[in-house]
Amino acid sequence: MSANFTIQRAIASDAQEVAVMVGELLAEIMNAIGIQAFNFNLAETASRLQDFLNREKYFVFVARGGSGNPEGFITLYESYALYAEGAFGTIPELYVRPEYRTNGLGHHLVSRAKSFGTLRGWTRLEVTTPPLPQFDRTMAFYEREEFAITGGRKLKVLL
Repeated sequence: MSANFTIQRAIASDAQEVAVMVGELLAEIMNAIGIQAFNFNLAETASRLQDFLNREKYFVFVARGGSGNPEGFITLYESYALYAEGAFGTIPELYVRPEYRTNGLGHHLVSRAKSFGTLRGWTRLEVTTPPLPQFDRTMAFYEREEFAITGGRKLKVLL
């Protein structure tokens, strides 16, 4: 476990490594809630991510340790809303591999996302985490990173 890492913006050739970590994140969430909430296919996820990165529809920052191996990542996408007074960013995924969770890596990934958002002129960053006891540590992490509860719940309808 290394406290030394670099954080770089991902490019299309990083898609496979990031997709593997997405699978780890989704498995961890489903294990915590005991529900098969996501369908995950590694090849499809890597292909989709590569497309998103090539079209700059999705922004990913990958943290790598001294050996060059990925230790975590954060993803962002840009949205627009009147309530947000213009462009803003959303964090759909943030993941740090369990063995690297005590070295400040999550904080550094969120800091990089904030800096990126500032450069893009975003008015805010938003993130959703389930209001479940299994995610109390996640909620505490975001509160330490200065995120504030704004109310509401994330809802979806499949199209």
